[in-house]
Amino acid sequence: MADCVFCGIVAGTVPAFVVADSPDGLAFLDTRPVFKGHVLVVPRPHIVQLTELPASLLSGYFGLVQQVAAAVPAALGCTGTFVAMNNLVSQSVPHLHTHVVPRTKGDGLRGFFWPRHKYASDDEAAEFAGRLGKEYLRAGVTDTGRRE
Repeated sequence: MADCVFCGIVAGTVPAFVVADSPDGLAFLDTRPVFKGHVLVVPRPHIVQLTELPASLLSGYFGLVQQVAAAVPAALGCTGTFVAMNNLVSQSVPHLHTHVVPRTKGDGLRGFFWPRHKYASDDEAAEFAGRLGKEYLRAGVTDTGRRE
């Protein structure tokens, strides 16, 4: 879809800090992260919400989400992740996306009031994307790319 920012990121026409690039989707840093290392995972085709994701894409897409969720704690030293998805309500971009947010006990995240923490610079964001992408690859994924 021409006016969808996530479709632009998938196409490579909109810059992003890419963590993982696979045939099943693309994972990149959220520009307004809850915590640094907050990743968004999107399917390649323009799909607005989970209920529209074809069954043929479910396994690959959620496999990618699962791999990113495993890479985040290993790369960042956090305890775990919060994995979430909005469908229409509170969906800031109308393209299916799954949030993978690094979590540690006592990090201050309570309920659904999420304070946002900006990256100090593009260099810091690139460093986080690099760490996450490296762990994603270390876990056995071989197809990746980086757009900055």
